Amino acid sequence: MATAPAQGLPASHLLDQLARIEDKCSRIEDKYARSESLLSRVEDKVENAANRMNESARQSDLAALRTEMRGLADRTRRLPGTGALVLTAVITAILTVVLMVAVQRLNLDRLIPVPAATSGTTVQ
Repeated sequence: MATAPAQGLPASHLLDQLARIEDKCSRIEDKYARSESLLSRVEDKVENAANRMNESARQSDLAALRTEMRGLADRTRRLPGTGALVLTAVITAILTVVLMVAVQRLNLDRLIPVPAATSGTTVQ
């Protein structure tokens, strides 16, 4: 059980002790508030640093993506365009017709291999 305050101590002495205890509590509260403020600032700084690091990583990723896109654009720029592809198709068709006509005129049909019969009959 709690002991009662000493009988011989005057009330002013007890009030002085109470005032000192309150003063100490006040100083502890001030220290706690300063510590809380300091922790809050540290949290803000850590959060800002993390945000900067994330932004830096994103910038690095964007730079790598830009480089990759530039390389891809360079490779596709070197590909032939639609006009060149159409011209190649037309030239190929014309050359095929000319060669087939030459083969038929020079009676070179026998040089063209005859496909094997698929129905089981032989061609003679």
